[in-house]
Amino acid sequence: MKIRNAILLLFLASYAFLPAQTYPVAGDPLAHTFSIVARDPVTGEMAVGVQSHWFSVGTIVSWGKSGVGVVATQSFVDPAYGPNGLMLMADGQSAEQALQVLVAADRGRDFRQVAFLDARGNVSAYTGSKCIASASHLIGDNYSVQANMMLNDDVIPAMSKAFTENGDLPLAERVVRAMQAAQDAGGISAESNRRH
Repeated sequence: MKIRNAILLLFLASYAFLPAQTYPVAGDPLAHTFSIVARDPVTGEMAVGVQSHWFSVGTIVSWGKSGVGVVATQSFVDPAYGPNGLMLMADGQSAEQALQVLVAADRGRDFRQVAFLDARGNVSAYTGSKCIASASHLIGDNYSVQANMMLNDDVIPAMSKAFTENGDLPLAERVVRAMQAAQDAGGISAESNRRH
């Protein structure tokens, strides 16, 4: 029994913070990405929507835990932001506090783009200075939209406008409207545009 408890404690200690990737290296593939983290203040539902040129992006960008929050991590993704951010928010830190802790400890932060939203509706986002333009984020009431490697600066405002103007729709439909608005505004990278 003591051995099993010791193994469990060792596992939990090693899982406390997953190791962070540092920064991109030569040969890393580039992929444009835009996303939204959002919450319905009436129902308490939370969602992450993401679109990317990266194959199967949903497995590394979008993270969520019922009653805790949601995370979108992109632009030379460090997937550890997902579980680590959710753990910090579950421990009572706000979205802003949790994101600040993880960004401060990340040597590759200049290449990251991350958004946190907690179950209370607190939102925080970060776009590193070396994210590939057009890259930015916009925080609103119970949501954040973010994008990198876009053809223009119109994607973020279009996403925000679509999300806020469709406040009468269920959360899932509002997220889809924001994603469609991003695509319509040029939510594609110059590199992807040359390929298609």
